[in-house]
Amino acid sequence: MKKFLPILIVIVLIVAIFVGVYNNLVQSAEDVDGAWAQVENILKKRADLIPNLVETVKGYATHEEDIFVKVTEARSKVMAATSPEEAAAANEELTRALGDINVVVENYPELKANENFLSLQAELSSIENELSTERMRYNDKVKVFNKDVKRFPRNLLAKMFGFSPKEYFQIGEADKETPKVDFNK
Repeated sequence: MKKFLPILIVIVLIVAIFVGVYNNLVQSAEDVDGAWAQVENILKKRADLIPNLVETVKGYATHEEDIFVKVTEARSKVMAATSPEEAAAANEELTRALGDINVVVENYPELKANENFLSLQAELSSIENELSTERMRYNDKVKVFNKDVKRFPRNLLAKMFGFSPKEYFQIGEADKETPKVDFNK
């Protein structure tokens, strides 16, 4: 029996290491999934606000129908996105479409003074800030998880248990460009 004690101790240590690594990977994966759920929550909140914003602007700019169609289509794509990559692309398209609404707003000074519009615009700005924060938190969780999955020897155990790197929520090329501000208009 004493002969097998060192072997038994080594086996118990190896199992404990496997269990620890597995539990750590599960926790990290859950952190990523939870952070992604929060990003989706904010994207939905933003998408739910868009119809109110569109209807308010429509009341002033009835002949700008193509812009409203673009916003509606982009909103639908955000709602239908199932991965960070799809959500990022849809979010980029929606951001561009909302930029088009801002151009319409510039052409209708009475709309800029509309209390309902100002309230919706402030709420949208707040949601954009929340989205930025949640996107950062999600990417931080993905970074931690991906490091765990890629580091040796954890990468061997991660593959054995079916864990693979997660996608970052990345902004598109259009969002990387610095916006032009012109106060001369």
